[in-house]
Amino acid sequence: MYQKRMMRAYNKRVRPKVFHEGELVLKQILPMQKDFRGKWMPNWEGPYVVKKAFSGGGLILAEMDGKSLPNLINTDSVKKYFA
Repeated sequence: MYQKRMMRAYNKRVRPKVFHEGELVLKQILPMQKDFRGKWMPNWEGPYVVKKAFSGGGLILAEMDGKSLPNLINTDSVKKYFA
């Protein structure tokens, strides 16, 4: 009962990230990279174009020239790019 109330209160304030095809996004750089410069390393890379958006929260991204990225990206590691 307590868990249900807490879940309801949390879900009331959470806004799901929704992406549509053609939108510009920035992709978060994962911490384990070859070019590790510590604190001075950029946190985001891009912009990328959303090529396909899945209902479960997965995205297929493409570079601006149309070349698709090889891996599926979760919506937790991208944010909208406003240009």
